[in-house]
Amino acid sequence: MATQAKRRRVTKPVGGGDDDDLGLDPVAGFLSWCRRVGLELSPKVAVSRQGTVAGYGMVARETVQPGELLFTVPRAALLSQHTCSISELLERERGALQSQSGWVPLLLALLHELQAPASPWSPYFALWPELGHLKHPMFWPEEERRRLLQGTGVPEAVEKDLANIRSEYYSIVLPFMEAHPHLFSPRVRSLELYHQLVALVMAYSFQEPLEEEDDEKEPNPPLMVPAADILNHLPDHNANLEYSPNYLRMVATKPIPKGHEIFNTYGQMANWQLIHMYGFVEPYPDNTDDTADIQMVTVREAALQGTKAEAERLLLLERWDYLCKLEMVLCMPTEEFREIKDQDGWGDDEREEDSLTMTNIPKLKESWRQLLRDSVLLTLQTYATDLKTEQDLLSNKEVYTKLSWREQQALQVRYGQKMILHQLLELTS
Repeated sequence: MATQAKRRRVTKPVGGGDDDDLGLDPVAGFLSWCRRVGLELSPKVAVSRQGTVAGYGMVARETVQPGELLFTVPRAALLSQHTCSISELLERERGALQSQSGWVPLLLALLHELQAPASPWSPYFALWPELGHLKHPMFWPEEERRRLLQGTGVPEAVEKDLANIRSEYYSIVLPFMEAHPHLFSPRVRSLELYHQLVALVMAYSFQEPLEEEDDEKEPNPPLMVPAADILNHLPDHNANLEYSPNYLRMVATKPIPKGHEIFNTYGQMANWQLIHMYGFVEPYPDNTDDTADIQMVTVREAALQGTKAEAERLLLLERWDYLCKLEMVLCMPTEEFREIKDQDGWGDDEREEDSLTMTNIPKLKESWRQLLRDSVLLTLQTYATDLKTEQDLLSNKEVYTKLSWREQQALQVRYGQKMILHQLLELTS
């Protein structure tokens, strides 16, 4: 992994909220608010723009040892559908607010609190990123997004998001706000603002994990966690958020020397996921969780290319149709799934030599290696440029620095994926 000094992340400039908390600057106003709501920060940490990889972050004033408490957030200070000032209304109308995302109640809470003159969360909003300057690809011009991220899977994911957001806004959110005009001023009845808040929730919210005995229940709704969302991301993080009935606690997981930044992690994220959900990437080769996807339709196309006779092609299509039908198992009752599994002889004792790992790919049957190789070659054709073009751009610092921020981020996504695909080509040759 690269050193902290080399890490780059989307800048988080001062954003929404009224900066009138006792006439203080945003950080001082936020810290004053923390004291009022019982959000306790360790004297060993500081909220700062100095010494951080990007924008606001949290820095160790003194050396912190593993297990030390960094800050405690009482549940009353969380901003969610259950703690906002319209929580009773949201609960009463819960049935009408159901959506595919499950985020509508929180987003309505944010829309209300943002424009409420006396919102108790105003000092917290003052540390938000500026909503008009979020860097997610959903805010890039469509032509630029498709051109720079062609082949990565991001344009398709964004287009699906935008369609769902628009549908959700006009079918659920706007009618709700219009039905309660005294709670939502005209200035927050905006699809553009709703887009921005969806992106903010995508990047900054937290989702409390279910207890083991509740793992079959619906996931918990997202919530905003003041102080925790200030921490920047690092896969090799040094702090972790813990949940308890009355508080959320950020605890050090490693020694943190004085002056070093405190990092949380967003989980194991490939670069295409980071740019899509958070608006930044890890420069190659820093992201050890990076991936390149080969679509099943691409595998199907590669397999069809390998057929020599019409009968062989028809048999392959029949097998493909059966494979597609197997998607039904995702929504089958448990008993029915077990019956089909038993009938088809699906086993739980997968042999190590049959698993698709970098070590075992060269050991695959020649026909399987050829199918994988053909699938990789077809996937590489979906990009607008080849690997050598990307390498030339990255190796020429003078040219690279002249690229726009979006061009640099997209280049990192494409290059990381192509390097993985070319490694597969080597293993299947």
